[in-house]
Amino acid sequence: MKKHLIYIGILALGFASCEPEFENPVDSGDLYSNGEADFSTYVALGNSLTAGYADNALTQYGQTNSYPNILAQQFSTAGGGEFTQPLMADNIGGLLLNGEVLYGPKLVLAFDAQGNPAPKPLNEMPTTELSNHLSGSFNNMAVPGAKSFHLVAANYGSMAGLSTGAANPYFVRFASEPGTTVVADAVAQNPTFFTLWIGSNDVLSFALSGGTGVDQTGNFDPTTYSYGDITDPMVFEQAYKAIVGAMTANGAKGALLTVPDVTKVPYFTTVPNNALVLTAEQAAGLTGYFQAVAGIFTQFLMQQQVPAEQAQAIAAQYAIKFNAGPNRFIIDVPVTQTNPLGFRQMTEEELLLLTINQTAIRQQGYGSAAITPDVMQVLGILQSGGQPTAEQAQLVLNAVNGIDDKDVLDSSELNSINTARAAYNQVIEQAAQKESLAFVDVEPFQNALATGGISFDSGVVTDTFGTGGAFSLDGIHLTPRGYAIVANEVIAKINETYNSTVPKVNIGAYGTITPSNNVQ
Repeated sequence: MKKHLIYIGILALGFASCEPEFENPVDSGDLYSNGEADFSTYVALGNSLTAGYADNALTQYGQTNSYPNILAQQFSTAGGGEFTQPLMADNIGGLLLNGEVLYGPKLVLAFDAQGNPAPKPLNEMPTTELSNHLSGSFNNMAVPGAKSFHLVAANYGSMAGLSTGAANPYFVRFASEPGTTVVADAVAQNPTFFTLWIGSNDVLSFALSGGTGVDQTGNFDPTTYSYGDITDPMVFEQAYKAIVGAMTANGAKGALLTVPDVTKVPYFTTVPNNALVLTAEQAAGLTGYFQAVAGIFTQFLMQQQVPAEQAQAIAAQYAIKFNAGPNRFIIDVPVTQTNPLGFRQMTEEELLLLTINQTAIRQQGYGSAAITPDVMQVLGILQSGGQPTAEQAQLVLNAVNGIDDKDVLDSSELNSINTARAAYNQVIEQAAQKESLAFVDVEPFQNALATGGISFDSGVVTDTFGTGGAFSLDGIHLTPRGYAIVANEVIAKINETYNSTVPKVNIGAYGTITPSNNVQ
């Protein structure tokens, strides 16, 4: 039976990078006010979303178009000062450690001989050497990969800590000294204004693992966590309050951004979970196969002295029916007393990761069943009323080819992510209220991107992978245009909170994705 995966084509729309513009033209008579805020020394704290990470890499171009750098340009109209960043050495992306590639180059949009587009790594060697330490202080203190508690962790910028995972290579590049913390280096600049966007990685790392990490809720010791784990909300709260407390200790004002719904980015929404497209004949064949699985397992349970009625009830869940057209995939789930074979069909809300092996889906029955000639022979025995041997029956059961946990976010994993994220955002909102800071809820504009998009003077920006303009080719991070949208949302809340009149930017003046056939 041939299964077809629905592919979403990627069109190279809106690559061009333009010079930033104000949302409204600036006339010579226009005056902008800082209101009750002081933008003279602006410091940004966060992770990759604050650094300007895009297309699976950090580059000079991305840093120049990071939302804090966009903000700083706008703040300059209302008393804002210089804004420095720990710039990468190139627009290639990636990192070297003693000449060896630690992280590879960025993704670009390449086209094959038939004109089919796909993200591919740029065929260039990174030139940013990690051991070349940057001196001085930096206004953009964002560290790609950082979780909330990392910003207050000593030695996070220590070269010696890289081998144990206790340090971050990006912070190693620009930490004032190995034992410092990100927050300490930020506070040392005596900021008058700050932004803080942290917390995504506290749940995103778990989501990117397909939920193979651990929900550490109830474990208050982050030194025992693996990177793919969910941060306990109390750990997040303690770290977040410490960050905000340190940044506001000398009276600085600022803006706090919430944790976005990481499961609604293209990395998790592009591959549909009902992309098992069958003809009527294929659907009938696959339905018959799973009926055979249910029958074989019923007999197995009865041989284990399970009453016939109970055995049939347990095995009935495996008699999955398929229809002509789109069908949802089969996924592996933990073996339990109620699901002893450990598989089921996906539900509507469950998600597939962008990195799933699509060739295996098309050619090997990944997500349904890998039906070999030997399995077909056993099915033929069953159809003719014969009784297969135990070994033959096991062949049929073994042919179930559910999608692995690493490639899917099931309902339980989604619940863990959403519960933690809700708790984090409550902490963020309370901190904003307590310190009278601007509170930027990112969910409304995230939802707007998903439901019709955000309009600008010559088009609409959506969250569609590759063509929407908001998300870069890694499916997780934003494009310059996406970061410009974030900057405008932050500006709106700053103006509302501090009675300032900082101008917004024209999001259409910012680029999206880069096409190139110079790929690996």
